[in-house]
Amino acid sequence: MPLSRSLSMSSLSGLPLWDQEELPVDELLLFEIAWEVTNKVGGIYTVIQTKAKITVDEWGENFFMIGPYYEHNFKTQVEQCDPPNAAIKAAMDSIKNNGCQVSQSAYIGKLRKDLNKLQDKPNVVAHFHEWQAGVGLVLSRSRKVPMATVFTTHATLLGRYLCAGNADFYNNLDKFDIDREAGERQIYHRYCLERAAVHCSHVFTTVSQITAVEADHMLHRKPDVVTPNGLNVKKFSAMHEFQNLHSMNKLKIQEFVRGHFYGHLDFNLEKTLFFFIAGRYEFSNKGADIFLESLSRLNYLLRVHKSDVTVVVFFIMPAKTNNFNVESLKGQAVRKQLWDTAQTVKEKFGKRLYEALLRGEIPDMNKILDRDDFTIMKRAIFATQRHSLPPVTTHNMLDDSTDPILSNVRRIGLFNSRNDRVKVVFHPEFLSSTSPLLPMDYEEFVRGCHLGVFPSYYEPWGYTPGECTVMGIPSVTTNLSGFGCFMEEHISDPSAYGIYIVDRRFRSADESCNQLTQFMFSFCQQSRRQRIVQRNRTERLSDLLDWRYLGRFYMHARHLALSRAFPERFKIDTLAPPPTQGFRYPRPSSVPPSPSASLHSTPHHSDAEDDDDDDNEPYDEDEEAERDRLNIKVPFSLGAVPEGKKKQPGEYGN
Repeated sequence: MPLSRSLSMSSLSGLPLWDQEELPVDELLLFEIAWEVTNKVGGIYTVIQTKAKITVDEWGENFFMIGPYYEHNFKTQVEQCDPPNAAIKAAMDSIKNNGCQVSQSAYIGKLRKDLNKLQDKPNVVAHFHEWQAGVGLVLSRSRKVPMATVFTTHATLLGRYLCAGNADFYNNLDKFDIDREAGERQIYHRYCLERAAVHCSHVFTTVSQITAVEADHMLHRKPDVVTPNGLNVKKFSAMHEFQNLHSMNKLKIQEFVRGHFYGHLDFNLEKTLFFFIAGRYEFSNKGADIFLESLSRLNYLLRVHKSDVTVVVFFIMPAKTNNFNVESLKGQAVRKQLWDTAQTVKEKFGKRLYEALLRGEIPDMNKILDRDDFTIMKRAIFATQRHSLPPVTTHNMLDDSTDPILSNVRRIGLFNSRNDRVKVVFHPEFLSSTSPLLPMDYEEFVRGCHLGVFPSYYEPWGYTPGECTVMGIPSVTTNLSGFGCFMEEHISDPSAYGIYIVDRRFRSADESCNQLTQFMFSFCQQSRRQRIVQRNRTERLSDLLDWRYLGRFYMHARHLALSRAFPERFKIDTLAPPPTQGFRYPRPSSVPPSPSASLHSTPHHSDAEDDDDDDNEPYDEDEEAERDRLNIKVPFSLGAVPEGKKKQPGEYGN
């Protein structure tokens, strides 16, 4: 099923024209309602949190978010303050006086009654995210509250359930009996609420073109605007330091690996690559199934080619556990003890060497260490002896026998044996800098890895590969994820920029596995220099994902909602936008026309070959960066900064 071309960053000149450049935000109020306002559940939290800044820059104190009250989140994520608007304060006081708990629908409805008392009667735009907030939209429209409404679905409710049940979803979109499927899964009431919100809204949006096709079939309405998810790129920006950050954080991961694989550390950490997959534990939806199968095939290829490259793969997915694995804790304790022993012997050795040199003598290396030193070192070596294989999981799993990841690890036989070139570490908990095992935040961990692998089957957008991109880390995604479709549309050769896109839409599962295996095997064949060059290219794609640009889609959705709710005041040119081909990043000139010119015919190669590649590779970083800057078409000028607001460096500029 071919996808129609959406309004994209490259075709933003095709948006309908407005009679005035900016909305009169001083006379408007914008409310954004979602269950994930200050409530971290999934990717919608990231959307709302990262988009807040550009929305505040546009709307100032006329922008409000509404979400559930959780005391812990309230104390740690926001600051209590007095309402800046008299109508808002009156509405909140009225609700409190009635002894009612503030809810989304009651808040909006009660608020509008107080707004009607204002002399100027400002117009209201209410943006609702997902079906949980949709009840407020439905009630507002049924009570004829005069306001413009926008509804965004980040993933259809039924679509997520169907894909979780291993249905052949995308090949049968037009064949599902929607009502029956929702009823069988006991979500019919929620599905009806979601569908009602979609059809009651003035403007319906979704986050990607692949989800737009899904929504058309599941909810029977085509989205008016596709609003791609962005990031606050400035938060991740490290300028020229991101390569150094990669090296620093890679050392931390290497320390964990030294402890986790103690007794079996017979591979070279300098030639070890770190891959990872992270997110909600949706085994099939997130593509963990084909990832594990591809790892088995990658392990076979590396062994057949006698590669000296080792791949350590991390699965960062929260599951039910009761504590850390004893073996994992012991490994880190052994590593620390070995380090302390080495430091103690080093100090003694250094002191005796220093004293001998002061006397003008060349020390006798057979006497510089005494019997006690050798005893200490022998005990340390004995402590590293291990009669079992390194554990696959770092925690004690409650459902070890039925856990999908562990069950498939047993099926493919990746038990971290000495002969395996692919090692697996399942960390069933989100990362934390206070962890006794892997004391790193998620951002630090991502920067230290070499490749993020996210071969999702159902991924309306996909923030994880996007976060990799802005941190300069190559990633694998699919053409069934919004992020993958977006990158395919804007980049001529995504793999040259470190974005590997697996075809899961038009290929069988086995063919997709082979393609993913080939991507990972080719990545393992790259020299260190080639990986550095690729990370530079990946990081330069950051601007494509910046909210300063992608936020304009939300602006357009609000403009469109106002024109439909208040046509007498807000007018829009109804002429269809002109067709555009869209700009695509060119293939970098430094990429040779044939893989044989840049990749080794076999992953087993010498350091001398690496040196030759580094000298001969036609790459000029400054020249290539300048070429990219000239080729990037800035999609929008966000307009002049309103009076009284300071223009930040890099904001609103072309």
